[in-house]
Amino acid sequence: MTPSTSSSVPAAPQAEHSLTRSQRLDRLPFTRKHGKLLGASGIGWALDAMDVGLISFVIAALSVHWGISKGDGSLIASAGFAGMAIGASVGGLLADRIGRRSVFALTLLVYGLATGGSALAMGVGTLIVLRFVVGLGLGAELPVASTLMSEFAPARIRGRVIVWLEAFWALGWILAAVIGTFVAASGPTGWRWALAVGLVPAAYSLVVRWGMPESVRFLEQKGRHDEAETIVRSFEEAAEQSARGQTADGPSGTVGAEPAPGAAREASEASEASEATVRVAAPDAVGEIPQADTVESTGGIWSRALRRRTAGLWAVWFCINLAYYGAFIWIPTLLVERGFTLTQSFTFTLIITLAQIPGYAMAAWLIEVLGRRWTLTVFLTGSALSAIGYGLADSEATIIAAGCALSFFNLGAWGALYAIGPELYPTAVRGTGTGAAAAFGRIASMLAPFLVPVLVVAGGQTLAFVCFAIAFALAAAAAFTLPEQRGRALAQ
Repeated sequence: MTPSTSSSVPAAPQAEHSLTRSQRLDRLPFTRKHGKLLGASGIGWALDAMDVGLISFVIAALSVHWGISKGDGSLIASAGFAGMAIGASVGGLLADRIGRRSVFALTLLVYGLATGGSALAMGVGTLIVLRFVVGLGLGAELPVASTLMSEFAPARIRGRVIVWLEAFWALGWILAAVIGTFVAASGPTGWRWALAVGLVPAAYSLVVRWGMPESVRFLEQKGRHDEAETIVRSFEEAAEQSARGQTADGPSGTVGAEPAPGAAREASEASEASEATVRVAAPDAVGEIPQADTVESTGGIWSRALRRRTAGLWAVWFCINLAYYGAFIWIPTLLVERGFTLTQSFTFTLIITLAQIPGYAMAAWLIEVLGRRWTLTVFLTGSALSAIGYGLADSEATIIAAGCALSFFNLGAWGALYAIGPELYPTAVRGTGTGAAAAFGRIASMLAPFLVPVLVVAGGQTLAFVCFAIAFALAAAAAFTLPEQRGRALAQ
């Protein structure tokens, strides 16, 4: 399913207009070129989710085959989240300095190789170290991918596009559940074969590096106007071809490949390379130019203009990480402790995971109807109620029903969160802002694996999930303080 666009968008007159390259991208319809970029980014996102999801099944398998304690399981999980906290912060900074695409490819390579290496671990200590390295790559990739896609998506459906990007997380988690159920649970070495699949992202990093465009806004920030102009024109040509009923990819069939030197020179001759504002003939099928958010990046993400939105975003990230990873990392193990077999536990988790897909679909629709703030708040509230339901569940049917509701609302909330984050910051600090919020949230994900065993001992699984419900409720309150950005252009 692809983000919807209206076929009734009025055509712009064939006259010259003084538009920035960002405005030219914002007013375009969603074409197959956008779709391929979304797919390329989404595959990387799904591979991330597969890796994060697999570790919950690996911990459950190791508790059976190696007899590891809850403390060891917590260390394995938290090591990855510690790496993600550092990776998210460093990745965001690097994305603002060396480019979104380069960091995206590098992170895939790092965590792919480290995950493959984890399959060879001979002890808990080695696995903990490798999971930390995996986390470095995972943490950096997620905010960078959403930032890159946000900077190409048409403004009027940007939120919906980012939710669909986040929906690839569900596909990856479902893949992890399938691998966990049929591979990790197959025997004493099944978990090794499950982790060996993690080598796939390392190979895919080459596709990302050479097959995706660099952010136009980033290129302009670095004075690389020739490349920026060529990429924008390729998207405009795709829109024109789509309007004429032709292929939206052009003869090469690639998405945003690097411009050839000759093409860059031609673009330079057509526009002044030193200017971000150019005079162009409007393509056939375009929309109105959206109003941009007006915020200054002077002083960084904690400047007077940005501090309130930064604080609100950090609060949402912290609370949702605490509740999400506290619940979903431990669900397979907690089911085993309830008396279910390893295979039953993994099968229940697979069913619960499938509910993520309709959650994303609903969020993708609501985010352009209710707006970002209300959608995020509604889904976080639903997550809180579902967490209470899961904590009180006492039969197979109620466990699955409450688990599916938790999965539906929680992952819909994640989709809205990733959509709203990049919209809060101007280009110069967009990667830094989204990465820093993710990094702060990873502190909670580090704490969550240790918190769950303590809560279960103190008051059983009911107490644990009531605490998760409180975290979701606090996240909902913080979400409502964020500014509404529906239909607005990204700040320059």
